[in-house]
Amino acid sequence: MSNQLQLAQQGKITSEMIEVARQEGLDAELIRERVEQGQIVILTGRHRDSRVVGIGKGLRTKVNASIGTSSDVCDLAHERRKARIAEDTGADTLMELSAAGDLDEIRRQVLAEVSLPVGNVPLYQAFCDTIKRHRDATRLDPEALFELIEQQCADGMAFMAVHCGINLFSLERMQRQGYRYGGLCSKGGTLMIQWMLKNKRENPLYEQFERVCEILAKYDTVLSLGNGIRAGAIHDSLDRAQMAELIVNCELAERARALGCQAMVEGPGHVPLDEIEANITLQKKMSGDAPYYMLGPLPCDCGAGLDHITAAIGAAQSSMHGADLICYITPAEHLALPNEEDVAIGVRAAKLAAHIGDVVKLKGRADLRDKQLSKDRRDFRWDRQFENLLFPDLARGILESRKSKASKGCSMCGELCALKNAADTLNQHLRGDKVND
Repeated sequence: MSNQLQLAQQGKITSEMIEVARQEGLDAELIRERVEQGQIVILTGRHRDSRVVGIGKGLRTKVNASIGTSSDVCDLAHERRKARIAEDTGADTLMELSAAGDLDEIRRQVLAEVSLPVGNVPLYQAFCDTIKRHRDATRLDPEALFELIEQQCADGMAFMAVHCGINLFSLERMQRQGYRYGGLCSKGGTLMIQWMLKNKRENPLYEQFERVCEILAKYDTVLSLGNGIRAGAIHDSLDRAQMAELIVNCELAERARALGCQAMVEGPGHVPLDEIEANITLQKKMSGDAPYYMLGPLPCDCGAGLDHITAAIGAAQSSMHGADLICYITPAEHLALPNEEDVAIGVRAAKLAAHIGDVVKLKGRADLRDKQLSKDRRDFRWDRQFENLLFPDLARGILESRKSKASKGCSMCGELCALKNAADTLNQHLRGDKVND
């Protein structure tokens, strides 16, 4: 059975392409062309009322929420609730990143819990299983890794972060470069580097890349080329190790397209504001405009406790400059496993940031709701305002709990409301066709 990329290459418009076109207000043939060119990937949920999500060039910036157990906190019911909250708050995709407990059962229950496309990192379970069996992560069996990847795809993973870009070339760049301020911050990437050094072997995911693509293409699971040597500190941004992996991943995105496998590239990480545009420009140029999945990014390192705000600043810049998928960051980042409230806060912050960027990136489309909302705010049409707010229930709750008793406006200004006074005395002189449309 052909997948979305293969069908696009055959000139066929699928129902999923039509749905993405409907969501985005674009022509279905344009979606097909960009899927064929590897500039758009299409993810679908595999359970219940599956959701179709397009990610890539010319589309609204999407938001991913990540959940998952750790060796310190392992509660399946908690993760299921977090998955539901992520979907209800407006996440477009979900990553299930558990690293403790019955990982097969956790994955399958999370998949059954949501209609969102769900992704994961197969190295997590591969190394967890190896440690349980041998008490040594470096004894990972590559054959068992490939069997696990196929099992997870068969379970219904819509996308998969696979760390193929860590190879002997990128590892040598890191070794020659020496000290890093932030060290290594990718769990799967670090364990793979340990495996390579101990066994003095090439990364099997790079060495057998065609096999990776063959498995994922079979299930139409989108390959997300993992960023295992990403910068974990702003002073490591754009260093040689990170750039070496990015070059390899961009080459692999091109190879994946040729092998009939949908692919996107993952990016950092910690990036100062003045390097975000350069990072995205490099990725887009080297990959032929493959979709870019940005992890954050965080433009400073000292915001722990409020890193959802730190990341939102970086995410807005990233969205504006062409990033296609943003991974949320919660207030618990760098401190603890996120709880349910953290998930909701993280999704909201990332959605707001993505929209701020889209207002520029997709001017004339994404900003239309802002224009309509402004007119409704001007005219005190509260119900219509809520229709265009990103978080209407949150806004309605604040309004109702602190409603002005003396004004049709809000309690911020009361009778000194500028909009009210302008409407009463000035609008007959100021309002023209432009503001009345």
